Amino acid sequence: MNRLTQLGAAALLAAASCVPAAAQQATPPVPGATPTAIAPPPPKAAPGLPAARPADVASIDAIVAALYDVISGPAGAPRDWDRMRSLFAPEGRMGAVGMRPDGSYVLRSLTPEDYISRNTKAFATMGFFETELARTTETFGQIAHVFSTYEARHAKDDAKPFMRGINSIQLIHDGKRWYVLNLIWRAEDSKLQLPERYLRNG
Repeated sequence: MNRLTQLGAAALLAAASCVPAAAQQATPPVPGATPTAIAPPPPKAAPGLPAARPADVASIDAIVAALYDVISGPAGAPRDWDRMRSLFAPEGRMGAVGMRPDGSYVLRSLTPEDYISRNTKAFATMGFFETELARTTETFGQIAHVFSTYEARHAKDDAKPFMRGINSIQLIHDGKRWYVLNLIWRAEDSKLQLPERYLRNG
């Protein structure tokens, strides 16, 4: 239920050529003084990006729960796609790993908009309920990685899921809220079963 870009040498040269003359002629630092770090401005949200519900993005638990909730519903029930958009960083991405007929594997990369356009029609005729079965979370400062085991059903009260797998969710925090930066999923199949360690919270 979304990448950092490294500047190449050409980009660095271009950036250097844009430094104002006044900055180039600044007084050199005093020997022995502690240099002051200058942080780049934070990325601006994409124009028209919907505002998130504060409760959806206040914690890792909340944003993961919102991801599952927003895509789930009975056939024909409209999804709140603006709510989904609001969970992702402007540069957020999604992707599904699948097997080709020849046995090789491919990553189908999507933007949140791609996901919305591809699934709106399907959800009009098919019930889809995805729930979290277990989770393993790693955090460090403002970054988090959630390995979330999912189950999918066509009806909320189906006894057995028709699909299980792993959602690999990369999250970032900007000091105010959590964002989904990347979400990649891989479904279980006959050749790849979920190991026991991902069927319990870790």
